[in-house]
Amino acid sequence: MAAFDQQSLNELAQRVPEWRASQMSASFEVFDSLSEPTGAEEDWRYVDYDLPFDSLEVAMEAGPALPKGPYVDGLGQSSGHVLVVDGHVLDAESDQLEVRKMTDVSGFSSPVSPDHNKLAAAHSAYAHDGVFVKVPDGVAVTDPLVVEVQGATEGTASFPKVSVEVGANAEASVLVVYRSADGKRLLMVPEISLDVADGGNLRFVSLQAVDAAASNVVHQRVKLGRDATSRMGEVGLGADLGRLDLAVNLEGNGSSSEVVGLYFGEGSQTLDYRMVINHIGRSTSSDVFLKGALEDDAESVFTGLLRIEKDAQKTSTFETNRNLVLSENAKAHSVPNLEILCDDVVCGHGSSVGPLEEEHMYYLQSRGLSKERAERLLIRGFFTEVIDRLPIDGLSGQVSNAVFDRFTRAQAEGRLS
Repeated sequence: MAAFDQQSLNELAQRVPEWRASQMSASFEVFDSLSEPTGAEEDWRYVDYDLPFDSLEVAMEAGPALPKGPYVDGLGQSSGHVLVVDGHVLDAESDQLEVRKMTDVSGFSSPVSPDHNKLAAAHSAYAHDGVFVKVPDGVAVTDPLVVEVQGATEGTASFPKVSVEVGANAEASVLVVYRSADGKRLLMVPEISLDVADGGNLRFVSLQAVDAAASNVVHQRVKLGRDATSRMGEVGLGADLGRLDLAVNLEGNGSSSEVVGLYFGEGSQTLDYRMVINHIGRSTSSDVFLKGALEDDAESVFTGLLRIEKDAQKTSTFETNRNLVLSENAKAHSVPNLEILCDDVVCGHGSSVGPLEEEHMYYLQSRGLSKERAERLLIRGFFTEVIDRLPIDGLSGQVSNAVFDRFTRAQAEGRLS
C-alpha cells in the first residue's frame, strides 16, 4: 500500500503503457490542486462526506477474491467473466466478445475529466489496470457479460476501470456487481464507460451490494450513436456512501435511453444519485424511473437534470423519482430539473417523498390484514414495478428477496416509524 503521493504514482506508472503513464502524471497535478468538497458545492449538496485520502492508501496489490456471492448464480449462461479486485484485473475472458486488459490497448481517452471533482481526479491519476470490452459490428450476444468489482483490503482505495464498446448494429448485455469484504473500511472509485455505435443496443445493470463499512463512488458515462439504444438498471443496497454519478449523451439522431432503478437504505447509509441526461441529436428519447426506501438514519439524494440542446428537436424525455421514508430519522432529497433550449419537445418530471399511503393501509386493514402484512404488501408492490423492468433476466427474484428481507427484518426489530 502507498499514500496518495508522487512516489506511489511513479510506481504505478511503471506498470502501464506509455500513453497511460502520461495521462496519470497530468491527472495527478489536477488531483493535487483540487480542494476537498465542503458540502457547499452543488455536486455534493445534501451529502456530508469527508474524502478519506488522509486515512486510506492506494491499493498497490490485489487482496484475496471474495467467495462466490449472490446475484451471479441466478443468471444461468453468461458470455464471459471479468473479476476486478482492489482495482486489479484478475480475470478477463469471453468466447463471444473481444476482452482486453489495459496493457493490450494502444490508447484510451477517459470520458470523465479529471477536474470533474477530486475523486474523479484520483481515479484518473491512480487507475493502473482496466478491462476493455468490444462487441464487433453486427454481432448479437444474448448472454450477459458478468463483471465483478470487489474491494478486499482494509484501509485501501482502488480505482477500477471498465470500458464497453458496442459496435454498429450490435447487441450485448453487461452486469456489473459491486461487493466488498465484510467489515473492511475501504473506498472504490470505479469508472464505467459505455459507448454504443449507430444502431447498437446495450442492456446494462449495476448492482451495488458493497458492505456498509465501505464506500463506492461510481462515475458512469454513456454515449449513444444514431438510432442506438441503452437500457440501464440500477440496484443500490450497500455501502456507507453509495454514489452513482451518471451522464448519458444522446448524440445520434433517433437514439434512446432508459434508466430504471431502486435503492433501499438502512442504518446510516447515504445513497446518492446524480444524473444528467443530455439530448443532443434530433428525435431522441429518454426515461428515468427510480424508486427508493429509507429506514433508520439512512439518507438518499437524487438530483437529475434533463438537458435538451438547441438542435435537439422532437425530443421526448421524462424523469420520475419516488421515495418512501419509513423511519422518523430517515431523509430523502429529490431534485429533478429541466433545461430546455428548443421548443419542439415533450418532457416532464415528477418526484415524491413520504411514508406509506395511509389510505392504502386503511383499505388493506379494513379487508382483514394486520398492519404488518399490509405494510409488507405495499412495500412489495412499490418495488415490483421497477424490479420487473430491470433489463437483464435472472435478477428479479434475488433482488426482490434482498429488498423484502431488509424491510421485514427492520419491521420485526421495531425500527420503523
